[in-house]
Amino acid sequence: MYLVFTTNHFPWLTIIVVLPIFLGSLIFFLPHRGNRVIRWYTISISILELLLTAYAFCYHFQPDDPLIQLVEDYKWINSFDFHWRLGIDGLSIGPILLTGFITTLATLAAWPVTRDSRLFHFLMLAMYSRQIGLFSSRDLLLFFLMWELELIPVYLLVSMWGGKKRLYSATKFILYTAGGSIFLLMGALGIGLYGSTEPTFNLEILANRAYPVVLEIYIGFFISFAVKLPIIPLHTWLPDTHGEAHYSTCMLLAGILLKMGAYGLVRINMELFSHAHSIFSPWFMIVGAIQIIYAASTSIGQRNKKKRIAYSSISHMGFLIIGIGSITDMGLNGALLQIISHGFIGAALFFLTGTTYDRIRFVYLDEMGGIAIPMPKIFMMFNSFSMASLALPGMSGFVAELIVFFGLITSPKYLLMTKLLITFVMAIGILLTPIYYLCYARCSMDTRYLMFQTLIFWILDHESYSFQSLFFYLY
Repeated sequence: MYLVFTTNHFPWLTIIVVLPIFLGSLIFFLPHRGNRVIRWYTISISILELLLTAYAFCYHFQPDDPLIQLVEDYKWINSFDFHWRLGIDGLSIGPILLTGFITTLATLAAWPVTRDSRLFHFLMLAMYSRQIGLFSSRDLLLFFLMWELELIPVYLLVSMWGGKKRLYSATKFILYTAGGSIFLLMGALGIGLYGSTEPTFNLEILANRAYPVVLEIYIGFFISFAVKLPIIPLHTWLPDTHGEAHYSTCMLLAGILLKMGAYGLVRINMELFSHAHSIFSPWFMIVGAIQIIYAASTSIGQRNKKKRIAYSSISHMGFLIIGIGSITDMGLNGALLQIISHGFIGAALFFLTGTTYDRIRFVYLDEMGGIAIPMPKIFMMFNSFSMASLALPGMSGFVAELIVFFGLITSPKYLLMTKLLITFVMAIGILLTPIYYLCYARCSMDTRYLMFQTLIFWILDHESYSFQSLFFYLY
């Protein structure tokens, strides 16, 4: 095993990937002067990593170049052609910056953690490295390695700093995600070893190959990404994990971990198996529409506030699935914008839920009556992010979902009746969204007038605008 340096520029991506886990390992050597030193050290690393990433992308990434940039190639195992191959394009840069921003906020949210704080903050920085490594991987085996190593910190964070049912939730998480990873490994080996005496896992080479068993390989990758996204019926691990995990861990799960599944669908399934993706795209539309209604309806019945937000995340992932399945540039752009938008909104909602719990020690909605009086700022911020999540005009959720709508109705692959039916189902899901979000306002203020007034405003201002635009475009 050895390394061969084959890049002709400064290795920005390698430094960005390795820096958090390398500096994070030094936490165990810090002097024992309380948790404050560890907290500030972790926050400083997160901010430094975010600034370094922003600098590298601003001054060394060309937005008008569609090719892979900042490519680095380090050969590890010559006999198996295993490379440390990194590179970014327009698809990678958004999730990487999102990872840096959400992780920085999550380290701030982890301020109240005092038990085994060294290990806790090290695991967060280890997740930071592996998430950026996955989004910048240009080698399929390296992609799988980063995918697998991400599971270990999440399992430990949930099982050691979770709630009463933390062991059950952590075990369920690892069983689902590790089971899905088996399909990812089988698919990676299948396409890496096929068609040549010399195996290769270079994504550029693999994208130009043709595979006779492409449908079977595509399904294998899809199952792995469907667990992480998640797509029903492989979603049941998410509400249990969110319900028991510390809210800083929930921020990383909702803001970044779910987006890894969506990124894999676009990067691997669409890029490598475009023909198979076109065949399965109608099923994407059906599953996405069902997921929007099912998860939104289930969210209404949840008493646990974190589980309610978790089911709302599953519902919003349905819009992302429809955007990917539309087979249009506009639909794909809407799905990518939904990744960034929901990453910010979901992380913010879990952060506010956690700060509320730190103050009142309640997480069930029927026990939270009247908290708007002692905590007006948190209540106002939660309502603001709820409005963004339910797609109020002028906010990112509205823009992302509207672009997905237009990507669907402009797709030449589907009949007009199919487009109308999917649009109708998506509209029902949008109508259900304010019900489970604005119930928080009712529980917090103990008044129905605010909920009724906001709901009427949302219907008149949002639904009329979006439906008139959609049906005018269809006509």
